[in-house]
Amino acid sequence: MPVGGEVASGVNTVWALVVAFLIFFMQPGFALLESGQVRAKNVGNVLMKNMTDWTLGILSYFIIGFGFSVLIATLTSGQAITPMDSLFGHFGGASGWVGWLVGAVFAMTAATIVSGAVAERMNFKAYVFVAAAMTAVIYPVATGITWDGGLLALADNPANNGFIADIIGVGYQDFAGATVVHMLGGLAGLVGAYMVGPRKGRYDENGNSRPIPGHSMLLAVLGTLFLAFGWYGFNVGTSGIYDGANAFLGAQLGRVALNTTLGMAGGALAAMLVSTTWQGKPDPLWTANGLLAGLVAVTGAVPHVTWWGGLILGSLAGALVLPTFRWTVDTLKIDDVCGVFAVHGMAGAVGTALIPLFAYESGGTMILGDPWAFGGIDALGMQIVGVIVIGIWAVVGSAIAFGIADLLFGLRVTDEEEEVGLDEGEHGVTVYPEFVGGEPGTPGTSGPTVTPDGGELRTDGGRSLNGGDNE
Repeated sequence: MPVGGEVASGVNTVWALVVAFLIFFMQPGFALLESGQVRAKNVGNVLMKNMTDWTLGILSYFIIGFGFSVLIATLTSGQAITPMDSLFGHFGGASGWVGWLVGAVFAMTAATIVSGAVAERMNFKAYVFVAAAMTAVIYPVATGITWDGGLLALADNPANNGFIADIIGVGYQDFAGATVVHMLGGLAGLVGAYMVGPRKGRYDENGNSRPIPGHSMLLAVLGTLFLAFGWYGFNVGTSGIYDGANAFLGAQLGRVALNTTLGMAGGALAAMLVSTTWQGKPDPLWTANGLLAGLVAVTGAVPHVTWWGGLILGSLAGALVLPTFRWTVDTLKIDDVCGVFAVHGMAGAVGTALIPLFAYESGGTMILGDPWAFGGIDALGMQIVGVIVIGIWAVVGSAIAFGIADLLFGLRVTDEEEEVGLDEGEHGVTVYPEFVGGEPGTPGTSGPTVTPDGGELRTDGGRSLNGGDNE
């Protein structure tokens, strides 16, 4: 039932704030997921990076990123030059504050994805620079050419179309950021992992990869479930409660929630089956990664596809996550610690490119399974072109950022810091004192009771796993 415009606007504003809070809750999920996949001696460094992504990221996005996105949109479309109050209205206008906050939590997510790829060996100062660049420039360019009406977007007034969208005749579809946020972060992480180089011991003398297990699968899986919860804000929250005519968007909200849930379920089960086939037994961590890949794959598609389309897209991404990771590590020889390219980069690209194959809506009419419901072959072409454009920018922009960081600070810690762990080497702390021999610099420390590389000694007074006494 239509409601008053002021009431509908107020409901949408409150909804947007709740969404921003939910998406922020994904940050603890990322912290747990990444912490669990690194060794005990590097957990504090991961936590520091995650806090930096949020605190520095929101300031960078507030001062530069939000307005820069609008500027990019203007420069890559037929829009007139945007007045300064549109570029920087969020500094002093209540109407801009909420929009900025929602944008900031999305920007934070894109930046945080990078940290999982370069974990355990990247210089913290260099990482701080890259995180600021992600939220101030790299992510805003991606939103500028899409959501803010730039290069890939169609406008209500054809004169304002983005340049590529005007040529192809359809606009690019990425509802909640499968490519704009996740693929962008996954590719930036891949570039960073390549430029920083692999961890010591990751490859043997013949170039074969060797596993370096994280210290806690428990934290990794808990982080996954935290992320899955926050993802409802990411996807469902991207839709308002009322549309411009003040009509309730219940059907759209339901479709988004349904496809989000089916995508994560399909991704997890597909990854479980693939890991069972690949490794002989179902793997909890790969199942968790498949769940996340399924969520990423449907993030751009959730309001546009049939329920079975959401299930297929999520399942496809989940099935591909382990093979993609192995290709990254074994063929490309890139040490992507948390598999961010497989989970975010690959899944975001595949899920978004294939949206037209499962679209259900054309001119407001439901056409279940119509493969060309978004405008025929042009729609599929636009999705592929959009993925390529955003992907190229992700690689180029992040390579420049990492390159400048290397010149200013050096990308990699010293061999000694990597050996002792980044917690002590970069921050002078220990997250698990019993693992690494007490607080750094404490005189008379007798050494660790448990090794920081996975643990061979017991802490309960018993015998070590290798048969020696725990003394």
